[in-house]
Amino acid sequence: MKELTSIASTGARLSDVDAPGEGTLPARGDDLDLARRIRAGDAEAFDLFYEANVGRVFAVTLRLCGDESKARRLTQETFVRAWERLDTYRGGSRLSSWLHRIAVNVALESGRRRTRWWRRLAPEEAGLEMPDRGRPRPGLRIDLERAIAALPDRAREALVLRDVEGYSYEEIATLMETAIGTVKAQIHRARGLVRERLER
Repeated sequence: MKELTSIASTGARLSDVDAPGEGTLPARGDDLDLARRIRAGDAEAFDLFYEANVGRVFAVTLRLCGDESKARRLTQETFVRAWERLDTYRGGSRLSSWLHRIAVNVALESGRRRTRWWRRLAPEEAGLEMPDRGRPRPGLRIDLERAIAALPDRAREALVLRDVEGYSYEEIATLMETAIGTVKAQIHRARGLVRERLER
């Protein structure tokens, strides 16, 4: 976040992305109780959990995949996976943090599946940037979001995890299943491409 706002040099906030509403997070001490209630089939508890977290999950999946309809699908997949794995939640971190990690993993796994598909189907086209989706609307924040969305997949993922989500290089390397040096190179490349696009 800090790096990207310095690129934009106007304080544009990536967290302003249009996303579904976000509710009130429960107090930390309530996380285990909430998880227990959801596991027991309490629909109201699940609704509370969903409303409190859907905005953040949508925002991170959108930034990682660069496509709104895909982000909505990945958001739903994240909650399905969380439901399936709720019995693994032990309360060592906030329930929202546990869910956020699932969202990141879901988005990164989707990217890896897409990369494998492209390589099988059209190896010469693997790694292409996203196509232009029409003329940009006015406003730096929108330009910044578009610049990030247009990055090659791996560069975008690394940049978002580092500059938006605040993961360490080591954490990103683990999540992306690659070397730290590769992560740093991808982030450097992504920052340069974002800067170039904003300076046009």
